[in-house]
Parts: sequence; C-alpha cells; structure tokens
Amino acid sequence: MKQIEVQIMQQSYLLGCPEGHEARLLEAVKRVDTAMTAIRDAGKVRARERIAVLTALNIAFDLADREATEAAAARAAQEQVQQQQLSAQAQEQQLGALVERLDQALGSDSQCAGSLGV
Repeated sequence: MKQIEVQIMQQSYLLGCPEGHEARLLEAVKRVDTAMTAIRDAGKVRARERIAVLTALNIAFDLADREATEAAAARAAQEQVQQQQLSAQAQEQQLGALVERLDQALGSDSQCAGSLGV
C-alpha cells in the first residue's frame, strides 16, 4: 500500500492507495476538491464538515442516478433482445407454415402428375 499526500480545500491529507491505482485516487481527490470548493465558494456554507457532508451527498446522488440510468438502459436492451427473439420465433413459425403449404402443394402436384401418367 502506497501513501500519497493530497490537498483538499488547501488542507493536506495522507491517504493509503493500492499500487497501480494512484491516478484513479488523484482523480477522485480532484473531484472531491472541486465539489467542496464549489459549495464553499457559493457562500451559503462555511463549516468544512457541512461542506464535506453536502459534497458526499451530491457525489452519492450522482452515482445512484448514473447506476439507475445504466440499469434502465440494461433493462431496455434486455427487452429489445426479447422482442427480437419473439420476432425471430414468429418468423420461424411463418416460414414453417409456408414450407408446409409448399410441401402440400407440391405433394398435390406430384399426385396429379402421377394420375396423368407423367
């Protein structure tokens, strides 16, 4: 585990980070710092703890919203696949019925040809 020193709202933090994940951690720190700074700069909240809680709630809401959107997209894709499967089954049934009708028609033709002595 690697130790990385970061700055969030001009305050230093020493964070543990798994090897190879430094870039991801630094991106997360940047997002948190940007969000906390924006809340602070809006001027309505000054206490660092309240800013942190509001930031955490905003990030959690964004994540939940993204997950809900992705889940809805996955459901829509699954429904589309099911519709395509049903359509394919219907087409297969229609094709089977057509082949059966052709077999019957051809069977009738060979019977007619047989009775004509052909």
